[in-house]
Amino acid sequence: MQVESTLFSHPKYWAECFGTAPFLPMSRKEMEKLGWDSCDIIIVTGDAYVDHPSFGMAVIGRMLEAQGYRVGIIAQPDWSSKDAFMQLGRPNLFFGVTAGNMDSMINRYTADRRIRSDDAYTPGDVGGKRPDRAVTVYTQRCKEAFKDVPVIIGGIEASLRRIAHYDYWSDKVRRSVIFDAKADILMYGNAERPLVEVARRLAAGEAIADIQDVRGTAVIRKEPMPEWRGMDSRKIDQLHKIDPIPNPYGADDVGCANLSGPSDAKIFDNDALKPISVQPPRPKPWDKTYVLLPAFEKVSEDKYLYAHASRILHQEQNPGCARALFQPHGDRGVWVNPPAWPLNTDEMDAVFDLPYKRVPHPAYGKEKIPAYDMIKTSINIMRGCFGGCSFCSITEHEGRIIQSRSQESIIKEIKDIQDKVPGFTGVISDLGGPTANMYRLGCTSEKAEKTCRRLSCVYPSICGHLGTDHKHTIDLYRAARAVPGIKKILIASGVRYDLAIEDPAYVKELVQHHVGGYLKIAPEHTEEGPLSKMMKPGMGAYDKFKELFDKFSKEAGKEQFLIPYFISAHPGTTDEDMLNLALWLKERKFKLDQVQNFYPSPMANATTIYHTELNSLKNVKHTSEVVPVPKKGRQRRLHKALLRYHDPAGWPIIREGLIAMGREDLIGNSPNHLVPPEGRNERGPKWMKDANQGQKALTRFSGNQFDERKGKGDAKGKPSASKPKGPKSGANAAQSQQPKTSRPGAKAPFGQSGFKGKAEQGKAGQNKAGQQGRAGKASSGRQQAK
Repeated sequence: MQVESTLFSHPKYWAECFGTAPFLPMSRKEMEKLGWDSCDIIIVTGDAYVDHPSFGMAVIGRMLEAQGYRVGIIAQPDWSSKDAFMQLGRPNLFFGVTAGNMDSMINRYTADRRIRSDDAYTPGDVGGKRPDRAVTVYTQRCKEAFKDVPVIIGGIEASLRRIAHYDYWSDKVRRSVIFDAKADILMYGNAERPLVEVARRLAAGEAIADIQDVRGTAVIRKEPMPEWRGMDSRKIDQLHKIDPIPNPYGADDVGCANLSGPSDAKIFDNDALKPISVQPPRPKPWDKTYVLLPAFEKVSEDKYLYAHASRILHQEQNPGCARALFQPHGDRGVWVNPPAWPLNTDEMDAVFDLPYKRVPHPAYGKEKIPAYDMIKTSINIMRGCFGGCSFCSITEHEGRIIQSRSQESIIKEIKDIQDKVPGFTGVISDLGGPTANMYRLGCTSEKAEKTCRRLSCVYPSICGHLGTDHKHTIDLYRAARAVPGIKKILIASGVRYDLAIEDPAYVKELVQHHVGGYLKIAPEHTEEGPLSKMMKPGMGAYDKFKELFDKFSKEAGKEQFLIPYFISAHPGTTDEDMLNLALWLKERKFKLDQVQNFYPSPMANATTIYHTELNSLKNVKHTSEVVPVPKKGRQRRLHKALLRYHDPAGWPIIREGLIAMGREDLIGNSPNHLVPPEGRNERGPKWMKDANQGQKALTRFSGNQFDERKGKGDAKGKPSASKPKGPKSGANAAQSQQPKTSRPGAKAPFGQSGFKGKAEQGKAGQNKAGQQGRAGKASSGRQQAK
């Protein structure tokens, strides 16, 4: 996908004469040392300032600095008044506001809406250093400080709230965040390209109110952009043109030629000669076209319309063919321009080659910032994800198209770590990104890549156009291991195992050289019901990967283990599904340490299913599939307890659930039983006493990396700062909605008056998706995912 100008091809702003700052200034004193009288741009962030390419404020700040602008940072300001937002003075161009690498609500609350006491992005791991809905609060304070200074919001929090969205913490549909924040422009995605364009146009004297056509941005308008054709999609099963589409060939009288042709005698008759009409290129159906979405007021009341609007949004994510969106909010609306063009390899290299110090700002002294400690020796090798997991929002933020760095740039960063990171031991903790093994993979058809609207390139099967050769990743691993002074290269990012088994040579390279004893992969569940709503492959692919993993580990003479992630209480999961998963875990002696239920994060497809209880992964109709959703607290606790079937604390609720399902046969003292009978003490029989025995396993949202760091046993962790993935924890607010009543004659979900139906007798069998999982390449084709 080509763009007219590259990220760093614009003339630099006049302030480039001040040169590169050691650290972007956080105080007036630092500005004075640099010789600045003011900042051109001030970034306000909810994270501590770490000058590292895994922290959004550093990437954006250094990238703008490279354009010649003087950039200041206000990190984790006191939001109780406007004073902290005035500490660097008035910016010449604009404020850039972000909640940080994580959504502020997910950062602050658990999936059970309980307040966290920690924050890995804060010095000392202290919680409460950023407000709830930080983008909104910070923007309003910036407006109070300098009323006429433009405010541009971005980052993961703003990006995933660009249209009306379901808010788990208040259990209602909220307006686009640009209305609540009263910002001038919202930027979604990684946003380097739109940010450079807007900064350049503001610097040239253009008014912020006139900058409304930049790809990758959303703005408030009273009506759609002029001269754009509209498609009315305010009702389900209805899509019609709003404005007549002009003749794409120009004049109305252009038609087919007279097949008889002129007589030979008149071929050279000057009087018969006429000008030739040259037809202009036929416009693409998506060129200057927008989709009119159901209004905020409608989607907040009608769940079918909400699911319909969500599906349209997710289908308009391909920069090559995406149409603009317009969603009315009262007498105004939010206009969402098509996504920005992805960065090419040279641009990615330039962004990651900027002069990062790779350490926290000196103002923090010796205080530890856990997120930094977690990623200080890890390297981002790519962006984006085409997996399309419904519980993850990576595609809606970073896009489906993989943006990869060159091998040379990555090797250079390894050497940079050797030189700049204090106490470096020679171990690189990760070469990865949103996914470990999508480096330089993508569509092999240029036409298909530009026009595809699939939610995933690998589900329900791997697309025939998707390249699955991991040669570039293997070459990168080998080159990284060969760098002098490097002792070990670990792969900590999640491996997409259904993709990996398409190239056993990659699995061999990974297993024999880059696994530190344990490798994390994410089957998420064993049953077809939840897997189909997660858009994840069946257990057949998992079994094939495990077979390769064990084979190559044995060949290398290493004892290594897979650590599977699982999700409890995901939309589409019944109580029987969770029981079957528990039986699968027990049969394989997996015992989960940290467990957390599904977390409905903004804009994820699974969140739409959670809210509406409709299958929005397919075209939404009034006859759409109704999906079972565990919402009530007691049912969610049961699902959580089943994942930790070995924990005595969960046995009472598991026993109640088994009785309600008619599965009393699983209560007993033998190894064939799931839980023991009720007793005076819940220590259980000898075979269940030691909960630490057995294979290690996790849940998708356990966030164990920070708990392991602190030696905690709870589930308060956050995702890695190096690559914001789908949200992995916590929330706050009102009561969840109640599940729909079951069909006549069926038992109600646990927590109302029992369970639906009966679980399969005996041990968990393989689900259909697992039976259909590929052992090799599928004959029919080829699974979507700062």
